[in-house]
Amino acid sequence: MSDLRVLLVDDEVDFLDALAERLRMKGFTVVAADGGEAALEAVEAQTFDAIVLDMAMPGMDGIETLERLLEGNRIRQVILLTGRATLEQAATAIRLGALDLMEKPADLETLVKKIELAATKRWALEEKRIEEKVSDIIRKKGW
Repeated sequence: MSDLRVLLVDDEVDFLDALAERLRMKGFTVVAADGGEAALEAVEAQTFDAIVLDMAMPGMDGIETLERLLEGNRIRQVILLTGRATLEQAATAIRLGALDLMEKPADLETLVKKIELAATKRWALEEKRIEEKVSDIIRKKGW
């Protein structure tokens, strides 16, 4: 699967740039955001197959960003990266709707597989949403 659209969110700009370049070399279209606010702006402007989000950021941290990203849009697929998450934080992230949580530095091949899984899940959820919409139209029209 290439040409998937990925949003990377991390306050560590050097890490963000390096990971973005590595994913681009794998064929992904990557948008980098240096914090939670920038991530929220990015998802308003475009659709992403997967969002890779740092857990520990100043200001709006990963948990708050995750909540706001998924608020009203449960189709978005978020993979959290962390260098120091507690078990409680990990459980909170999964309960809130994160697809997965990975330790930093993440193995690139594992991350690529998780991004591809996220895209597949997003597509399935989107297809289900569209099918429900069509069914609702058919039901209302009495066809």
